[in-house]
Amino acid sequence: MTTMRAWKIDFATKEFGLREVPVPEPGPDEVRIKVGAAGVCLSDVHLISGDIGPTHHADAVRTLGHEVAGTVDASGSLVSDWKEGDRVTLKAVIQKSWGLDTMGLDYDGGWADYVVVPQSMLVAIPDNMPFDQAAIIPDAVATPWAAISYTGKVQAGEAVAVWGVGGLGVHAIQLLRMIGASPIIAVDPSEGPRKKALARGADAALDPTADDFEEQFRAVNGGRGSDVGFDFAGFQGIPEQILRLLNDDGRLVITGMSGKPFSAEDSSSFIHFQHKILGHYGYQPPHVEQLVRLVGSGRVDISESISAHFPLEEAEEAVRRLRDKIDDPIRLVLVP
Repeated sequence: MTTMRAWKIDFATKEFGLREVPVPEPGPDEVRIKVGAAGVCLSDVHLISGDIGPTHHADAVRTLGHEVAGTVDASGSLVSDWKEGDRVTLKAVIQKSWGLDTMGLDYDGGWADYVVVPQSMLVAIPDNMPFDQAAIIPDAVATPWAAISYTGKVQAGEAVAVWGVGGLGVHAIQLLRMIGASPIIAVDPSEGPRKKALARGADAALDPTADDFEEQFRAVNGGRGSDVGFDFAGFQGIPEQILRLLNDDGRLVITGMSGKPFSAEDSSSFIHFQHKILGHYGYQPPHVEQLVRLVGSGRVDISESISAHFPLEEAEEAVRRLRDKIDDPIRLVLVP
């Protein structure tokens, strides 16, 4: 039996480790991918720590990793559009009758030498697109793009603020700049991410712990707040802070997962100003294809988003560095 390496997590016991497992065989409508690169996301860190877990399959054992690119290695009997050696990135979210299934959560992901997925999840990438960049398009870039264009429905000229300028938020800044949001305000307590936000196109980058934070925030937009506020950080207190700074008919879009409750502190103001709270998860099928074109054409530059590479066997070190924010990484990538 041919085997491979895979980083498995047991959601019931929270045990996480590198295992030697059989190389998976693709079913009739599936394709096996030789992994070229796999991103390390903060949600992976939360899964390992137990802060979040699967909505269903709560006792499953899964291979982590939902940002994956590589080459087609083998195909099932019903696959005709893909051949061995094709370069691809993988959409991670499958629409099911009961909701969404996510790679690395509801089915095995790509922190491994190989991964098997339905052929519908493959997106071709150009020969000149590095695997590390292609891997992070699904989620690190596609999730903020979907939050902006699909859930938040941001329009050119709207004032937008982004809380949390990490792996998702820094790309949100670029994408908001591309569609003409103005002004764009980045909010992060760490100086490093604030500098990165300004370099990616933010009009201002503010520290939310500053005593005069709200005054600084409104000053950026001529005394007004923001039309849309995005929470990409997932820490307690952020939704309440955003709600206080929304303009009339403003939208709060929450993507960052904290697993903690929040509240609208002033329900009368919330109703009077017709504020909206929108949850956002993942992306729609066209978003990855759109971004492959945008990145491939140079319209969106994510070449500086790869903070470091690690061999597959050093996944725990990559998780530690992301968890502890060592050097404020945007995305760390595993290379089998």
